[in-house]
Amino acid sequence: MALYLIGDIQGCDDALQRLLAELAFSPSRDRLIALGDLVNRGPASLAVLRRLRALEGAAEALLGNHDLHLLAVAAGVRAPHRNDTLHDILTAPDRDALLQWLRQRPLALMTDGWLLVHAGVLPDWTAAQTLALAGEVQVRLHASDYVEWLRTMYGNEPARWDDTLDGPARWRVIVNALTRLRFCSPDGAMEFATKDGASSAPPGYLAWFDVPGRRSADTPIAFGHWSTLGPLQRRDVLALDSGCVWGGQLSAARLSADARHDARRAEIIRVPCRQAQVPGRG
Repeated sequence: MALYLIGDIQGCDDALQRLLAELAFSPSRDRLIALGDLVNRGPASLAVLRRLRALEGAAEALLGNHDLHLLAVAAGVRAPHRNDTLHDILTAPDRDALLQWLRQRPLALMTDGWLLVHAGVLPDWTAAQTLALAGEVQVRLHASDYVEWLRTMYGNEPARWDDTLDGPARWRVIVNALTRLRFCSPDGAMEFATKDGASSAPPGYLAWFDVPGRRSADTPIAFGHWSTLGPLQRRDVLALDSGCVWGGQLSAARLSADARHDARRAEIIRVPCRQAQVPGRG
């Protein structure tokens, strides 16, 4: 049995199909986990959701910011963006089943000694705390009144974590960290305007994984979300968004037992994207 992690698919079903073939992926033998942003901006978001849902039992997926955006648009909480490619999902005959499946996906997972998130982990959070906080948001998303929670989800404030936060402000910080984080200050204040690589950090900010004393540093973390970051595979972190939807590649990591202690031991497999670059990186 092999375990594979896959970076941001964003509606690129052709690349996903070719990557699974390259991996010789077998649902009866292997397992895959997609690290969020399953949909949007690419041409075949509906096909991606159907493919992953059909693999349930062999496949899991995290929620990314684009996946939460789909849920908000479907619920009438947000207007579609002009660059969205979600119409096929919203008008599909199996729309409700697909959205219900998406709502049940986690925001963080621990598997084989790895912490998996879509975007990042705040410096004050341990791996165990990250999972617990993700679980708080999942409870809200699974609740019958989840649409009311979606109405409070958007915004950049509070900018930093505080254990005393409660209600929508608390859950907003959790969502922002797990699905949007790239840069933060040493004391954990998040910055969302900058989308370039780690060397473009605004004054006073660092890539979240470079903050000194980060409490999750003893656990290897795999994440996506940051297509402009470039290849990053070091002992404690593995970045897997290689910008497929922007004309780059779709990446998977095969996790060996050795990689539980050193992310540099994960084997990376990539397939090129065959579509033209699309607008609206983010």
